[in-house]
Amino acid sequence: MELLIYNQGNYSHAELKDKNLVFKETQDILDLMANAGYLGADRILLKIENLPEGFFNLKTGIAGEVLQKFSNYNQRLAIVGNFSEFKSKSLHDFIYESNKTGRVIFVSSKEKVFEFWQKG
Repeated sequence: MELLIYNQGNYSHAELKDKNLVFKETQDILDLMANAGYLGADRILLKIENLPEGFFNLKTGIAGEVLQKFSNYNQRLAIVGNFSEFKSKSLHDFIYESNKTGRVIFVSSKEKVFEFWQKG
């Protein structure tokens, strides 16, 4: 797993270089967090394609489990993609609430990630 590290103002973030890599288990996410932390990043940027299909079906519990890990380890995650393709009201409510707290954000572009992170 190769990460690109970017320094933006007062923080560093890691971006997964391989856009075709899909995390299948929670341990994969923990490994990503450990690698990013080792490289000095406290924030991680993933593309929607890097997440397992079940992530966006809240009944699987994958999204909640991943968000809990980022909270437990005091790291931030940005997920970049087009979320309008998902029709679930509960998912859109989940995204809205996540974006309010800021630990895990769901945005449409990398530029929006940087804007959000610059604010706080």
